[in-house]
Amino acid sequence: MPEHIRKIFIANNYIVNYRITSNGYFEARIRRKGMYIEASGRDFETMRTRFIQRLTAFYDRPAVQPKVEEITPEIPTAQNVLFGDYGRDWLKIKEQTTKPSTYKEYERSFRVDLEPAFGNRVLAEITRNELQNYLFGIVGENKHRKAEKLALMLNCIFDMAAEDFSIPSPMKKVVLPNYQTKKGQALTSDEEERLIKYCKSHREVEGTDALLVLLLFGLRKSELASIEIIDGKWLQCETSKERLGQNVVLRKIPFTPQAKKFLPCIDFEKAKKANLNTISTRMKRLLPERHPHELRHTFISRCKECGVASEVVSIWAGHSLSGTITSTVYTHYSEEFQLKEAEKVIY
Repeated sequence: MPEHIRKIFIANNYIVNYRITSNGYFEARIRRKGMYIEASGRDFETMRTRFIQRLTAFYDRPAVQPKVEEITPEIPTAQNVLFGDYGRDWLKIKEQTTKPSTYKEYERSFRVDLEPAFGNRVLAEITRNELQNYLFGIVGENKHRKAEKLALMLNCIFDMAAEDFSIPSPMKKVVLPNYQTKKGQALTSDEEERLIKYCKSHREVEGTDALLVLLLFGLRKSELASIEIIDGKWLQCETSKERLGQNVVLRKIPFTPQAKKFLPCIDFEKAKKANLNTISTRMKRLLPERHPHELRHTFISRCKECGVASEVVSIWAGHSLSGTITSTVYTHYSEEFQLKEAEKVIY
């Protein structure tokens, strides 16, 4: 174990090494002749308590068996592996295969929702009926999207367990009620005017700069942190809908005449550093039935309403071009052409 992460504590006169993993999880183990104890937890006290319990259980075990040179560690099975420990192993895989922001959401959902519900249960004891009722309970709270995300995670964890331990996945027959996801809509002209007036008259309020950037350039909230001004003509950002391991994709959105009208009201550095939750809260207070992603819908809709070529709008939005191979492979719109198209966006 590297010195900069080596940590110890004392348990029953043993010096026990423990470490903090990259995702903040605590792990401890001790190996002596005839003994191997390990424990983990999401905080130090949980890990230490589990370790001492297992160490105590080791000494309290019946001493009727003949002495052996070394006790073979228990082979992991679905009957002795806890869901919490196994789920954390699954998270370690996701940490290496997904973007940090995606992994953070997986870890939060597991820690807040799944671990409290099933963490101390062994895998083999968790039944389809329990999982079904758990997800129905979340749907009953009118949290359909949350239920879908947790069902996805449970499917992944139990699919992996089915492969590792040759057991049927209890999630195989779990179903969720049909739910029509609410799709975003462009703001009405009155709503857009109300938003702009509020942002102009409340420049000191955090989040207003970011709301104007989202509206006038069609960004996703997660893309704000990467924005840069290029040549005074373009707003550049890193496209956030990319998978881990793929090259970073930069895209540029031109300063349209519509955007230029409100540039004096925008501090791009403040927009770049805005708290994403604050942006959502500010939007909800102003337009309770709307959410920030609908500002992206609005930008794309206004560009098309002003007559900008659809394929150019797709480039600005960071969407893949669709259609024939001519448009998807062989068409490359110059910056000069895009700037000319941007001049149409004024309303």
